[in-house]
Amino acid sequence: MSADAKTVEARCVRLSAKAENAAALAPTIERQMLARGPNDLLIEVKAAAVNPSDVKAATGLMPYAVFPRTPGRDYAGVVIDGPAGTMGREVFGSSGDLGIRRDGTHASHLVVEADAVVEKPKTVSWEEAAGIGVPFVTAMEGFRRAGVPKSGEIVLVFGVSGKVGQAAVQIASWQGARVIGVVRRAEAYEGHTNAPIEVIDASVIDVAARVRELTGGKGADIVFNTVGDPYFQAAHKSLALRGRQILIAAIDRIVQFNILEFYRGQHTYVGIDTLGLSSAATGAVLRDLGPGFASGHLKPFPIKANAIYPLERAKGAYVAVAGSSRDRVILKP
Repeated sequence: MSADAKTVEARCVRLSAKAENAAALAPTIERQMLARGPNDLLIEVKAAAVNPSDVKAATGLMPYAVFPRTPGRDYAGVVIDGPAGTMGREVFGSSGDLGIRRDGTHASHLVVEADAVVEKPKTVSWEEAAGIGVPFVTAMEGFRRAGVPKSGEIVLVFGVSGKVGQAAVQIASWQGARVIGVVRRAEAYEGHTNAPIEVIDASVIDVAARVRELTGGKGADIVFNTVGDPYFQAAHKSLALRGRQILIAAIDRIVQFNILEFYRGQHTYVGIDTLGLSSAATGAVLRDLGPGFASGHLKPFPIKANAIYPLERAKGAYVAVAGSSRDRVILKP
């Protein structure tokens, strides 16, 4: 702690131990004294998102989650104490370790490294900024590792209606790629996009055959598989020569894998786990997205009034996310 650092009494959501399921969660509100270290910022949290990973960690699905702790990975707020020139900055951020290995964002205040935050665009509300984090970081980190889509490349997104899927569509279409989305039942794409996208209903159409048809037999340069094993074969069969598949999730962890087709296709498989990214590493990913939000090519998810909860109703927010709510769920101190 620096000698002149401000100390605040923060109101924090606390989980004392893992629960059997979301319904069994028993969060409490506790008061804790917070002060920053020399290279940290003390942030007054204006809004914080609830992610599926927050609930999974709370119900024991992440063995490295520590207890007791304050959950929460995503946040937006105002710097109230920090190194020279940082006071009053409106910022947002996310992290792989906040809320899981150390106290997180579901609180009135937060201490985080100075290089972890990015400037909040003026056109984006606090709630919207808090909702950017994990989905956009996951999508952008996938593209950073697999190769950011180039203009004219074909990007196929499985699970296009989900938040990571929508973020992937926004980023790929911002970069000038042609995007094809896959849904598991008949529905139109409802997220923001910078160009028209074709949507394939996997319940009635052979995805790989349709992708070949749409691409003159070539296939997809990048497949962003946000669902995992249920689409593994369809994704594999949709890849172009030297295509890259990005994987971020699994239901069953074992899949059939055709090594011959893999090496003959000169394919690349990229695994993304944003829980492995520090706050500072996450900040670097978010900075790559900054110009897109500033220009309007990237848009935050709309936040519905009934998906905003006070800290005292954190359990309701966690249960909503565990119930696969399609809304971006937000906590407001």
